[in-house]
Amino acid sequence: MDKERIEDIRYNLEKIQHSIRDLALAGGRDPAEIKLIAVSKNFPLEDLAVALEAGQTVFGENRVQELTAKAREAREAGLEPDWHMIGSLQTNKVRALLGMVSLIHSVDRMRLLEAIQKQAARLDLVQDVLLQVNVSGEGSKGGFRPQDMGAVMEAAPRFPNIRYRGLMTMAPFYQDPQDARPHFAALRQLRDDLARDYAMPDLQELSMGMTNDYVQAVQEGASMIRVGSAIFGPRQP
Repeated sequence: MDKERIEDIRYNLEKIQHSIRDLALAGGRDPAEIKLIAVSKNFPLEDLAVALEAGQTVFGENRVQELTAKAREAREAGLEPDWHMIGSLQTNKVRALLGMVSLIHSVDRMRLLEAIQKQAARLDLVQDVLLQVNVSGEGSKGGFRPQDMGAVMEAAPRFPNIRYRGLMTMAPFYQDPQDARPHFAALRQLRDDLARDYAMPDLQELSMGMTNDYVQAVQEGASMIRVGSAIFGPRQP
């Protein structure tokens, strides 16, 4: 890898971390409460290694096959990233995924919860998940409908090997990212309501905001932001 590429990744990471710190302090929050998920989809392990060396520990992948291959490659290289699954997850891919990721952001339907429970019980582990909510109502977006989340909370006892850690959403893309703020605010309010009404103190995390709108997401209470191109550059084909 050339020196310019290394310096670009380091500079980009430092810039985003400073932005997170400034946003947190401006909102009266502890910057440590906000976790940066570096979205490494389609980027090689050598890019991740640079980010790891620069202090970035959590990496998000969209596809199970790429995540598992990259995780094996990382282990062989003596690297230990904290992997998160952030993309759409098919039930038939759950077996390959569990045991490799600390958090699944994209749990968007009951059948997927059932599949995760079955495999987690088989492995004798408890899998942390975020419940994806389609706050915007866009047909192109996955996720539970907000009005169905009560039933998801009530189903929690059926899944003793799953721990609900919070909510995730994907806002529509807007030319003006300020337009995304109502969606982020709605997810925060939904999280607060569910945690209170169903006595779920572990339901804390809000995964929302990407490269285009993470500033607005943090301002509305995001605890995790998913950023790829602002760190690694334009997406590789």
